[in-house]
Amino acid sequence: QVHLVESGGGLVQAGDSLRVSCVASGRTFSDYAMGWFRQAPGKEREFAAGISGSGGTIYYADSVKGRFTISRDNAKNTVYLQMNSLKPEDTAVYYCAASNNVATNSARLDISGVNYWGKGTLVTVSS
Repeated sequence: QVHLVESGGGLVQAGDSLRVSCVASGRTFSDYAMGWFRQAPGKEREFAAGISGSGGTIYYADSVKGRFTISRDNAKNTVYLQMNSLKPEDTAVYYCAASNNVATNSARLDISGVNYWGKGTLVTVSS
């Protein structure tokens, strides 16, 4: 069992930056690719960013590429999502995800393959 707890969400203005964090406990953190998914009101949950267990491979959705940066600190069992140049359309609940259902060194998490989810943290971007 892996327990994931997100933090760092909040209300910001368009153009601002925000960093959300996710602390994991339980099994060996580096055994899991980690990712951030988001779910906007009335929409399906979607992939935003992923990072391999070692941190050597990173993958972004086109909608966040160039603005968001995912990173992980395996010594602290923590994964981060730095969000810059935020837009109102980035408003969503951001969920941390852990998956070992990915190819070796892959960062492409599929929603159906996620083993564990956090409860989410709300990010609201006002215009």
